[in-house]
Amino acid sequence: MPNQNKPTPPLDIITPHILRLWKARRTDKQIVKDLQKHFDTSRYGLGLTKYLEIRNAMGLQRTRQQGHTVDSIRDTMADLCETYPNAGAHEMVNLLFHERGMSVARSVVISYFAIHEPELIRQRKANRLRRRRFWAAGVNDLFAVDQHDKWLKYGLGLHTGIEPFSGRIMWIRVWHLNRNPQLILSYYLDTVETLGHKAFLSFKIIYLLTLSNLPTDMPMVTQSDPGSENFGIANAHTMLRQWYDPALQGTLQHRWMRSKKNVMPEITWSQLRRRFTPGFEALLDHGVLSGWYDTNNTLQLMLFQWVRDRNKVLPHGVPNLIYQSAEDFGALDFKIKVEREALDHVRNIYIKPSHVVFDLVPQPFGDCVQRCYNELGCPLVTRHTVWEVYLRLLGMLQVHDEIPCHIDQLDDIEEDLGTLPLLEDHDELPYREESNGTYYMGGVGGGLGLGIEHLNQLEGLARDDEPEITLSIDENIGLDHAGLVVWEFSDGSDPV
Repeated sequence: MPNQNKPTPPLDIITPHILRLWKARRTDKQIVKDLQKHFDTSRYGLGLTKYLEIRNAMGLQRTRQQGHTVDSIRDTMADLCETYPNAGAHEMVNLLFHERGMSVARSVVISYFAIHEPELIRQRKANRLRRRRFWAAGVNDLFAVDQHDKWLKYGLGLHTGIEPFSGRIMWIRVWHLNRNPQLILSYYLDTVETLGHKAFLSFKIIYLLTLSNLPTDMPMVTQSDPGSENFGIANAHTMLRQWYDPALQGTLQHRWMRSKKNVMPEITWSQLRRRFTPGFEALLDHGVLSGWYDTNNTLQLMLFQWVRDRNKVLPHGVPNLIYQSAEDFGALDFKIKVEREALDHVRNIYIKPSHVVFDLVPQPFGDCVQRCYNELGCPLVTRHTVWEVYLRLLGMLQVHDEIPCHIDQLDDIEEDLGTLPLLEDHDELPYREESNGTYYMGGVGGGLGLGIEHLNQLEGLARDDEPEITLSIDENIGLDHAGLVVWEFSDGSDPV
């Protein structure tokens, strides 16, 4: 698009968006096009040539500019392979980009694996696909939630929430347990509240409207495996939907995946166990087998909880862009607006902030560890230093005069799961399933899927030169599936 000799937009306006789109691996032409949405095009102009000057000045270089070879990535690859020993070529290209800022051609990574990791290639080619069929109608059709228990032996409980259509991970949380309904509900409500933090651009000033006066978004339905730990989400989300749509009274706005598989979280956990878990568990096992860490020792367990890094960075990229701008990808967004008043209402009903489950460790113990950590000079905790820092702190605590008796509180947390009753007199939503096993369990059309009005909207997006989408009935699928169909996945779905 010619800029007609208009001045370039202020860098403080476009730089954050350039970085966001760069991390999403958009092409230069796509970035220039997307940037037009974020400045006053009647006053400013930005063409490809000027953008490239700005990008280069920011130190953002494409793959050819960086010119990496097998030799230049060897040390970095060796380090990443310790943490992600089963990552394939596609995954490793993304890890190099997001974690190390390196743009490396996939062919270079494949060559590295062929030279240095030939056994990994053989293992991955031996894997077989397992078929799953699942359909989502659009963005915010549903959130699927699930817990992961494999690390409870280390005192770590994982939980995730996925927006299936975009593939966006709404949260992955690590805590000392993952089956308390108040804790699980807090993950959902915190995420919904965070979606309300939207920055509105006024060409030179970014106005951040707080949650107190800004509505936020929620999905049409939530979904999980059966289990009382999910009663909080089921109740709260149903109440929120009924708050704005009284016609939903008497129908639970949560899906229980009994005979059907909770597919998207399964995919997330499958990828976690294949890509990240082996390296992480090796690190944890090192501490356990060395006799440094015993989950039955309350002092060691609580210190480990304090030391561990709880702030994992969530994935960037196309899933976030699809979620934020569904129409740019020829998709519909079914988000439901919700006010802070409604969120506060359900939070006050179902969550007790003072519940011990929300304490990482009892405060007196945490204060004691923090003082010891300060005395050590606040050393950086990484996967290479975590056990060294842990052992130095453990040695200080074992001879400390002020270790409080409150550490026994942790033993009571698993005992007090804070069970919640499920809403009474509520029917479950209907769902749609075809004879070939394809099924729809979202919230559109009262649980039955897209209607004529939705297909007309999608046709309108297609006419606006959006990416090609399916608008007809696929005989192999059997559903008018103008949405996402997850066909299959396996632990080996990312072959080298």
